[in-house]
Amino acid sequence: MNSDSPIAMLDVAAQNAPLAEELRAVFARVLESGRFILGPEVTAFEAEVAELVGVSHALGVSSGTDALLVALMALGVGAGDEVITTPFTFFATAGSIARLGAKPVFVDIDPVSFNLDVAAVEAAITPRTRAILPVHLFGQPCDMRALGDIAKRHSLALVEDAAQALGATTEDGSTGSLGDFGCFSFFPSKNLGGFGDGGLVTTNDAELYERARVLRGHGAKPKYFHALVGGNFRIDALMAALLRVKLPHLADYTAGRRANAARYDALFAEADLGERLVAPKCVEEGHVYNQYVIRTSERDELAAHLAERGISTAIYYPKSLHEQACFADLGYATGAFPESERATREVLALPIYGELPEASIERVAAEVVAFCAG
Repeated sequence: MNSDSPIAMLDVAAQNAPLAEELRAVFARVLESGRFILGPEVTAFEAEVAELVGVSHALGVSSGTDALLVALMALGVGAGDEVITTPFTFFATAGSIARLGAKPVFVDIDPVSFNLDVAAVEAAITPRTRAILPVHLFGQPCDMRALGDIAKRHSLALVEDAAQALGATTEDGSTGSLGDFGCFSFFPSKNLGGFGDGGLVTTNDAELYERARVLRGHGAKPKYFHALVGGNFRIDALMAALLRVKLPHLADYTAGRRANAARYDALFAEADLGERLVAPKCVEEGHVYNQYVIRTSERDELAAHLAERGISTAIYYPKSLHEQACFADLGYATGAFPESERATREVLALPIYGELPEASIERVAAEVVAFCAG
């Protein structure tokens, strides 16, 4: 790579190109089969991911958003209910709650992990609370042991938004196996990136699995007989088949991200920039680094500096959910969640995908250090 070549935030071709021949063969296999909706490819993919995550059941669905939606629907969350979650996440987390007529109840984040502040969760519980919905943000697992204790103590459901955390682990098991449901996304930027939208729900509860399975197909059981109002939440057979090609490589993809994160960590530690730059802290060793997010009070200036030098970055996320216009009726004012709001002003994601060459990591880090030291 030329030292002046642009560095992309993500290059999906770098990951998919080595598998092109196998991917084309799988496309031909599905095309010839004529089985495009559910079928053996989906069943096999579900079984393979269930084994990876360490759960009894996995259900392929149409997106990570729909994974959250069908999980909450299976739990019976609806109008008048409250679900506790984070204001610092992708919109789908709270949007799925609101779409069911329930109320997202936000609590602030921990400034080190960016995940839900466990200490604040219990104080937010009311008689209307039905569930807790933590997000394993950027691939770093939440403190699920503490959240599980709270959920059990108050008889609440626990739904993991693990959209960014497939393959992440804790002492108690993998993300997606630690609550009533785990919800995953295969959006192309994820650690197991698909070829469009796709998602998955995991659970160890046979009854919840069956309810989610029925809801996935318009609530029909059998076909054309509807005890429930569900939706069309099915994953495509082709998507499942293509993801099956990539799934055996997930450990290598994760290893690449972790190696790049470790290199960034070492370079930033060596530069000793003090408060001008805060590198992400690996709170859980099972972190899978869907994003590598630094903090600086000069975020916008740093992003501009890097862009001028051909280095792409991204801001996850520029506005807390409690400040979004569509959630104005929840009654939260600016200042309600100061750590979330501070994060929106300071966070900047650097390129981290596993195929990114070490030389590119060093160039990005050098430019960040040059800016912060200058």
